[in-house]
Parts: sequence; structure tokens; C-alpha cells
Amino acid sequence: MATAEVEVLKNVDLLGPPQKQIHLGADFDKSEDPTVSEVPFDPVALKDRYIAERDRRLKHGGGINQYRLVEEKGQFAHYLTDPWVEPGFKRDPVKEEVDVVVVGGGYGAQLVAVRLLEKGVRNVRLIEKAGDFGGTWYWNRYPGAQCDIESYIYMPLLEELGYMPTEKYARAKELLKHSEMIGKKYGLYERTLFQTEVGKLRWNEDSAMWSVETSRGDDIKARFVVPSAGPLHRPKLPGVKGIEDFKGHSFHSSRWDYGYTGGDVKADSINSGELRGLSDKRVAVIGTGATAVQIVPNAAKYAKELYVFQRTPSSIDVRANRPTDSEWAEKLQKGWQMERMDNFNIIVNGGMLPEDLVKDGWTDILHKLLGRNAVQDSDPAKAAAERQMADFEKMNEVRARCDEVVKNKETAESLKPWYNQLCKRPCFHDEYLQAFNQPNVHLVDTEGVGIDRITEKGIVANGKEFELDCIIYATGFELATDWTHRSNIEVYGRDGQTLTDCWKNGARTLHGWTTRGFPNCFWVSIVRAALTPNFIHVTGEQAKHLAYVISECMARNVRTCEPTNEAEQGWIDTILSLIKLRAEFLKECTPGYYNNEGTPSASAAQSAAYGGGSPAFLKILEDWRAKGDFEGLDVTHFEETS
Repeated sequence: MATAEVEVLKNVDLLGPPQKQIHLGADFDKSEDPTVSEVPFDPVALKDRYIAERDRRLKHGGGINQYRLVEEKGQFAHYLTDPWVEPGFKRDPVKEEVDVVVVGGGYGAQLVAVRLLEKGVRNVRLIEKAGDFGGTWYWNRYPGAQCDIESYIYMPLLEELGYMPTEKYARAKELLKHSEMIGKKYGLYERTLFQTEVGKLRWNEDSAMWSVETSRGDDIKARFVVPSAGPLHRPKLPGVKGIEDFKGHSFHSSRWDYGYTGGDVKADSINSGELRGLSDKRVAVIGTGATAVQIVPNAAKYAKELYVFQRTPSSIDVRANRPTDSEWAEKLQKGWQMERMDNFNIIVNGGMLPEDLVKDGWTDILHKLLGRNAVQDSDPAKAAAERQMADFEKMNEVRARCDEVVKNKETAESLKPWYNQLCKRPCFHDEYLQAFNQPNVHLVDTEGVGIDRITEKGIVANGKEFELDCIIYATGFELATDWTHRSNIEVYGRDGQTLTDCWKNGARTLHGWTTRGFPNCFWVSIVRAALTPNFIHVTGEQAKHLAYVISECMARNVRTCEPTNEAEQGWIDTILSLIKLRAEFLKECTPGYYNNEGTPSASAAQSAAYGGGSPAFLKILEDWRAKGDFEGLDVTHFEETS
């Protein structure tokens, strides 16, 4: 790592939590502030427009109740099944005792297993409900699926695998192949029970072991359990009337039906084959978030008519994907991936570095919004005003792109996002806006209301019925629901206490990974830890952390390990104090998963990510490990035997 970056990391706590956005009230006079006096727009009017857009959304309801959750029993239960395996799989129940059970098969679970093996912990069992590794990229195989973080920093263990992604932004097929490569290199396949869902984890105080109950009737005992069920696998649907009545075909984006659309999930084509099954179909896509942005251009090429139902438009910036430069790749030195990951993470969290190695839309956005104040200004109000002005300028660029690309002026206007950049996760695409220039593609802008209802024949929106042959739900996944619901796992800790009950008023953890009353159970989660655009960076560091804790527990003859009451409450207090600094900003945002779908609550605040930025959070974990004394943990030991 470059010397300059080392110095930034050493002092990363100076970055601190983000200042709250300044509130530009009606009495604000831009002529009195040199920061804003020369700009070619009225910041007060722009702010008022943002608030009006937020209020329009909230008027029609917010929170998770605006969605319909998919339950195990019911008409849409098939949306929870695995479409990528042959039906009828059976195996004999497994009876075993292991050191560690890792629940999950995505990058997070794989990284935990790899780091455990590197620490010499080899008696590890992974349990995954899917038919293979891949996690998000196992389920999401819709045409056009790609990562929106640069492949070179998103795909873990590239140096260890000796693998270089083919493009700056890898596509789903390559990401799935990469997960399989990790499984083969580290011997994870023989350690994994696939097509097996964990339903319950039960702690036994007498044996100091966890009992793992699965859908296959297994009898598995483990000294440690690591739930690593990612957030992007359990779909949710729009909570509108009539959803059961539609007589045409429908499916969720994470359960793409190639049998209906045509094409082939195994095809080498960047579009997962040709969707010729849609050539005579009137198709609807509900949603305009990150998933829909990738689906629409591909469906538009083949559908007879494509209707895109929009509630709130996404921010669509340039992606500029390109093939990997082989000459550049050959010149990379050992340690290049971690250096690049750190470089990105520092910049998008407000740090100033002499070079931006990634140079993408993310670093452009965050550098403009946060980089102006890398050295804390003595006047917080002025610093906040500068950030707000930078945000206005950047979003004006995004909106101007709609006018530049989309020929129909009314459609271009409807595609413009009216909110601050970081109210929602930004999207990047070079074909989405262009798709609306095709005569067969129609934007149905519901102006914040959402669709009215679904009928036997199609969708009613803006008081008009659109007759359809197929509805594609690009409505995302459970993220704001209780952990036990979205993971479909109940955890029974000491004295039979359930995790549902323990976390009913918000998550309770120390540093996001350990909860009192649930000894030797360690979570992998961005929630209660640190939220950063590159989820895998934080996940990878958590994997290192948990591997350290588990290997040290085994070396030190530890029987149980959990946080003290004081340490757990101290972390909760830290989370709550930092989220207050962003409360005003999030309050002014349109609903989304960053602000609990527009419904602030005490439990959501307690379950929020650490507000000091991911570099500072990762340094907390690093310093904790360096001390080596298990600070804040309540530890018991096995009795020594002679």
C-alpha cells in the first residue's frame, strides 16, 4: 500500500461521521454566502422541490407495509423455491459434531470459511439452501445482471485465485463462476450441504454446543455458529390489491423464467441469450431500482410492448463498462487488490488521497460530495452548505443527462430524480435511459403513488388499465424486516430466549457481530456494522475478524464467548448517537432502505449501521484484535483436565 494511504488509514478516525446536511429554509439568502452566490440555480427552490417529492411519496404510505412479504405457504410460495436445480433432490440425514457451522453460501459465508481454514480451523460445515455457491449471484440470473461495484474490488480473493475479471463490471454468469472457483480451490464443496435450509439454531448450556435443525432432518452440533445469510435473496412484492387475480404470467426478477421469456441462463451472450419468447408479449416491469435498470434494456430488445411502472426514478449516471486491459493487469504488483479496495473505501468515505485508482461513478460522486471537507472545517454550517451545494450540482448533472439522452421531453422529465444523491443507492447504466427512445417502450410514471391495483388482465395505474401478458416484479428484497423473517431462521439462545424477542426493539450487538445471551453465535452483516458501497469489503474484514475470534477461542480453551451488558449497550449508544447526525438528512429523503422506507423508528435506529464510516469501523475491529484481550466480552473456559 502506498505510504500516503497508510497515513490516511492510521488517522482514519479523523474522518469521523458525516455532518448532517444543512437545512435551507425559506429565509436563506444565497447572496450572503459565497459558497452558493455564483451558482446558476436557486438552492432554496431546489430544496423545496426535493421536499415536495418526498411528501408526495409519504402521502401514499411508507414503511415495509407498502410491500407484500412472500410467505412459506400461499399463492406466491413458489417464489421462495430454487428454480436452478432439478426437483426431487434427496439425501440421508447427516449426524455430526463440528467446530463451526456457517449458514450461507454467498461470498460472505465463503470468506468466513476460507479465513477459518487459514487459521487452522478445519472442522467446518457450511449449510446453503441453494444448489451451489453464489448467494446473490446464484438467485439473480436475470438478463443484464451485473455488479455495480468495480469487479477488481468487488470479487474477493482474486490474487489468491490467480483470476482477473474479464470486464470492469462483471456479469452474473462470471460472478457465479468465480464463486464456484472459490469453492473448488479451498475445498468448500466437500464441506457444504447444499439444498438444505437451516430453520432453527438452539443453544445447549450444558454441552456449550449449538444444535442446528435443517430441512433435511440433520442432527448437527456445533461449538460455534456463524449465520451469514445475505440480504438479497428473499423477494418482496408490491402490497397492492388484486395481485392474486392476474391470469397472465408473472415472476420475480430473482426467479427469472427463461422457459417463458426464451434465452438461456447458461448462454455466453451478455444478455443471457435472446428473449424471443417475449416477441409477441405485452410485458410489464414493476420497479425502477438497480435490478429494473439492468432488466429493461434487455427486455426492450425483444418485447412486443414493454411498460415500465415507475414510482420514484433512480439516479442514472454513466457506467462506462469496458473489457479488462490485459497489459494493465500484467503490471499489477502483489497486494494490488487490497490496495485498490482501501483506496476506494477511503475516497467514498470522504478521505483525500493523491490518486483515485478506481475512477468510477462512485468515487466521482463521493469525492465531490465529501472530499471538499476532508479537513474538518471550523464552521460546520459552512461545511454542510458546501456539501449540499455539491450534491445539488451533481444531481443537476444526472438530471441533465436525462434531457441529453431521452428524446421525448415528457419522458425525460419523468425520469429525473428529485432528491439528494445519497438518499438512494445510485445506479449506473449506459443503456437504460436509451431504452426509452424505442417505440415499444413506455414509461408509466405514477408520480410517487405506485400502481393502483392488479386485475385479471393487467395493471391499473393512474386510473388506466394496461392489458398485459406478463408481469415482472423487480421490486427487490426484504431488507427492512426482522432478521429472523428475512433469513427464515429462529435462533434460541440461553434459557430459550429467541432472537426475535431479543431484537424486538432493535438489534443488540457489540460491533455488529456478537449478542449477549447467544454465546458463540457470530453474525456476518452490514447492518449494525458499517455500510459502504462495496459491501464485500466490510464483509471480508468481518470474516477475518470472526476467524480470529473463533481460532483464539479454541486456542484459549474458551467455553463461551459473548458481550458484556455494558459493552453491548455501549455499542448501541454509539449507533444511536451517530445516526442522530444524519437524522435530518434521512428525514428529508424520499423513502428507501437507507431511511427504513421513510418511516423512522427507534428500532430501526438501533439496527442502523455505524455512522462513523466504514474505514473508522474497520479500524475499531483492527484495534480490538491488536489488543488481544477480548475487551468487552464475557468469557468462560472449559475446566482443565490433567
